[in-house]
Amino acid sequence: MMPSGRLNERSMRLAMRKMGMTTEALEDVEQVIIRRKAEEVVLDHPEVTLVTVQGMKTFQIVGEPHSRPRGTSPDQSSAPVSPSGPPEEDIDLVMGQAGCDRTTAVTALRDSNGEPAEAILKLLAKKKG
Repeated sequence: MMPSGRLNERSMRLAMRKMGMTTEALEDVEQVIIRRKAEEVVLDHPEVTLVTVQGMKTFQIVGEPHSRPRGTSPDQSSAPVSPSGPPEEDIDLVMGQAGCDRTTAVTALRDSNGEPAEAILKLLAKKKG
């Protein structure tokens, strides 16, 4: 039970520790994206705190949310892949998620008009079938 009256910060930390609770601020967080079925909730430059209570980890996110249709991002254009090839980060993503080599990832991205999610799904479907 918490004593009545105001607790100073040190007393509060000790009480939290006794209850098995720790907090840790995560530094340099650029963006948090919560993906829902039809939309994404995006928080740019939020304050994120990791709260651990008896081994269970919870993220506390504070910031100004905005929504956007799922699968879009502010820097993403609807133009097809440039002749120089898909972005390196998309190639790495496809290789990691689909478990394929670089050439296969680049080909899949070109066939999917630069859409990494579509490329990954096609490659995974090809492996299963």
